[in-house]
Amino acid sequence: MRNVSMEVRLPHRLQHDFHQLAQRAQRRRRYPTGHTTITMTSFSTLGLDARLLANLGSMGYEVMTPVQQQSLPAILQGDDLIAQSETGSGKTVVFGIGLLTRLNTHNFNVQALVLCPTRELADQVSKEIRRLASAIPNIKLLTLCGGMSYRPQSASLEHGAHIVVGTPGRILKHLRKGSLQLTRIKTLVLDEADRMLDMGFYEDIAEIVAATPDNKQTLLFSATYSEEIKQISASLQKNPCSVTIAASHTQNNIEQVFFEVAGKDKRIPALVLLLNHYNPASCVIFCNTRAQCQQVAKSLQAKGFSALALHGDLEQRDRDQTLVRFSNKSCSILVATDVAARGLDIKDLEAVINFELSYDPEVHIHRVGRTGRAGKSGLALSLYLAAESHRVTAIEDYQKVPSSYSAIDRLQPDQTHDSRPPMVTLCIDGGRKNKVRPGDILGALTGDAGIAGNKVGKIDTFDRISYVAIERNMADKALQQLSRGKIKGRYFKARKLE
Repeated sequence: MRNVSMEVRLPHRLQHDFHQLAQRAQRRRRYPTGHTTITMTSFSTLGLDARLLANLGSMGYEVMTPVQQQSLPAILQGDDLIAQSETGSGKTVVFGIGLLTRLNTHNFNVQALVLCPTRELADQVSKEIRRLASAIPNIKLLTLCGGMSYRPQSASLEHGAHIVVGTPGRILKHLRKGSLQLTRIKTLVLDEADRMLDMGFYEDIAEIVAATPDNKQTLLFSATYSEEIKQISASLQKNPCSVTIAASHTQNNIEQVFFEVAGKDKRIPALVLLLNHYNPASCVIFCNTRAQCQQVAKSLQAKGFSALALHGDLEQRDRDQTLVRFSNKSCSILVATDVAARGLDIKDLEAVINFELSYDPEVHIHRVGRTGRAGKSGLALSLYLAAESHRVTAIEDYQKVPSSYSAIDRLQPDQTHDSRPPMVTLCIDGGRKNKVRPGDILGALTGDAGIAGNKVGKIDTFDRISYVAIERNMADKALQQLSRGKIKGRYFKARKLE
């Protein structure tokens, strides 16, 4: 293994363009007056396809993050890579650009495979790669995960695909049944490899890799750099470049408070008091087990809170529905396990609550880091028993800052707060396979129904089902319109989710 070099050696077709860019950049550094300086942190220094570069700009990606700056030159010259970086560092853009630059769009064999630990992360990665590829015509991407019917996935594979994103179990099933061929793979990506190993996917990954050609490029990304990660890199990669982006263990824009509770039976009352006192508009509550996750969600629902559980026992449709409702603000509380929440891109999350502290301080940092993103302030609240105080100490040692403590009985509930979320989700029994698009749903609501566009929230379409968020006071009117009216000239059943 070797450390990454910042010398940029690009594929031959890009060397001339990059040489000209570099010369211009050098002149601008020498004579900056009256000129626009190209910095080495700009994507324009990489000699990318003009369409891809323009699309990056339209997505708001102009300056590279550290992991992008250090990884992309090595990837573009065809090297294997092992990169350690935390969630939110921009690594999806790294391997997305890497695999897109190697694709032959005229060949519909699978040329890139991205393995992810969870269905949620696979879906998130697929969406980001589709966004990156939107300016390049005729690129086909398939997402293959468990919890969804095998046959439609197999039928889609028969029509060919350039990129496959999926979880190891489902990828292996397709491979064994012969519906997926990996002999033409150019790029293999292992995203959050540490989590896949934690979940016991090593043997599955090894069998998948054995079906790929030896001359492929292998990109491995991990939040941690354990001995297991070193071993899997040694077995799968050839002289990889190594990139390490130091994780920030201190989160200055996040207010962290620890609350001691008197016993296990006091956790739920303490949690209710936290929610009633702080009243977060959006909150993720972390539990250590699936059973605990389900129990907490049911307890909160019984007390009138808008709470949904997210864990590995849910069917895919239920998982999709849960995430849709949380992201479109029709559910304010998501109770989740670490595995289920890994990789979720939750914007504007006001608070994180640890119903029980993690055994691993690094996992605690990942939990807390889901709030306070993009420079915004965040709130992280943690419950613990006296017997678990050593976990708090471990977190303090890991963060190298003292923890803030408060007594739970000092908190006062806000009796005036309305705990109902601002939006309601309507479910429509029609989706992409029925040629239903978000614009069609919006038109059906704002046309004959006369509902103002600003009353309609996020619209999500899946293969056979769609979801639309409506402001609470307009939900009944919108439901009546969808139930009686037409979308693209057809009637579809609709119902309210609460």
